[in-house]
Amino acid sequence: MRGLLASSVGVTGAAALALSLTSPAVAARTVSPAAVRPASGAEAPGSTQSLPLAPLAPRDVTPAPADEQGLPRRDVRHFSLAGVIWDDPDTELHGRVQIRTRAAGTHTWSGWQDLEAHNDDTADPGTAERTSGRVHGATAPLWVGDSDGVEVRVRAEADRRAGDMAPGSRTVTATAPLPKGLRLELVDPGESAPASTRQEAATAGAPHRAVALRSAPTPEPGEDPASMDTSLPTAEPPEDPASMDASAANAGLADAGDLEIPALDRQQTEQELFALRAGELTERQRTKPYIGPRPRIVTRRGWGADEGLRERKFVYTKKVKAAFVHHTASGNGYRCTQVPSLIRGIYRYHVKSMGWRDIGYNFLVDKCGNIYEGRAGGVAKAVLGAHTLGFNTNSVGIAVVGSYGSKKPPAAVTNAVARLAAWKLGLYGGNPKGKTYLKSGGGNRYPKGKKVRLNVISGHRDGFATECPGRQLYRKLGSTRTTAARLQGR
Repeated sequence: MRGLLASSVGVTGAAALALSLTSPAVAARTVSPAAVRPASGAEAPGSTQSLPLAPLAPRDVTPAPADEQGLPRRDVRHFSLAGVIWDDPDTELHGRVQIRTRAAGTHTWSGWQDLEAHNDDTADPGTAERTSGRVHGATAPLWVGDSDGVEVRVRAEADRRAGDMAPGSRTVTATAPLPKGLRLELVDPGESAPASTRQEAATAGAPHRAVALRSAPTPEPGEDPASMDTSLPTAEPPEDPASMDASAANAGLADAGDLEIPALDRQQTEQELFALRAGELTERQRTKPYIGPRPRIVTRRGWGADEGLRERKFVYTKKVKAAFVHHTASGNGYRCTQVPSLIRGIYRYHVKSMGWRDIGYNFLVDKCGNIYEGRAGGVAKAVLGAHTLGFNTNSVGIAVVGSYGSKKPPAAVTNAVARLAAWKLGLYGGNPKGKTYLKSGGGNRYPKGKKVRLNVISGHRDGFATECPGRQLYRKLGSTRTTAARLQGR
């Protein structure tokens, strides 16, 4: 079995082994932000086309052109994910954003699709990530599949009000101005490295990946051996330091470079808990560790993260007291085999277009129930995310890939969210059916500094006035709490 555990590992031995691990309790609480590091070596896979929007041609109907911007139908380089950004992250877009796309290599155009204009997943006010000077306002991204043509329109929302207070006064229509600097972002998530290449990992404790040697060439029949390349075998380049850091953050759960963190049964999970957090467990946790079996988690390497995009350092908080459930609002028209590509697209959009230090969510779950590692720093650690404005500290963000306002989430989704929450909350003694207090960092629902009583498993809308995680997914949170508590043995 990979990782720390064998069935014979006991609490004493595991506690000693845990001394070599980085614990959230002893890790630095804040890390100075580093500049986003460019990818080393050859051009990183994936790209972003950033196209400015402009007032559309005059129409015979209101609103006026200044209140309707867009991009006429045009050919573009291949992309699979799209969103609209603007200059000021504190400015809201009051209007409708629509896009239509052409499937690559065809003449087939989609109908108009809406982009969620109120994208409320973001870092807390006043944090280094929020005040970096790189952050933009943005819609939620939309997955459209491989496309090479696009058209977009942004229409300001009409505000109808009485012109004056006199009897019989007429109603006038006004529009709020659109945000400045509107741009269409077209993201090509790129191709991930082949699984065979990504599976190559460092040997235990070694600073670099094991060297793979090129086999000596064999002459073809009739070929002159003297004409062949007989130079010494070459070694693959050393593992990128940022990739090594991302893998090392999961030390004790999987071997460096693994594509996934395997599932454990309850006994193995309890043993792992004692190993990872031996010095921080309460007496009650030592006696009865309420924790769900660890689910299978696809690592960042597994979904092909380009570690050169994100900021190098990790930022941790003290603990995980609550889990906020989200949806990505990126649409449901994806196949589960496409999810690694989709996540790479969201990751690039969050970092390169929106200006965040990394992907905002701590975990993502697809409609087939697969669980993916999100923000780097270690799946068992209290990594500070950018998912619930005002409540990122001491919480974890779990995003379901898709849109669940009108569509009901499959059972595979709710079961996966329950399994993940039962394990992650159990690491820190959280009861999925309980309540907890979090201090607001500021937002549109609670003022900064207010202590708010929340469900341990909450929806995004519980901490911020938003539609997220969608009405249908939000309705399932009650049964999700019950299932997660049962998995913990409560």
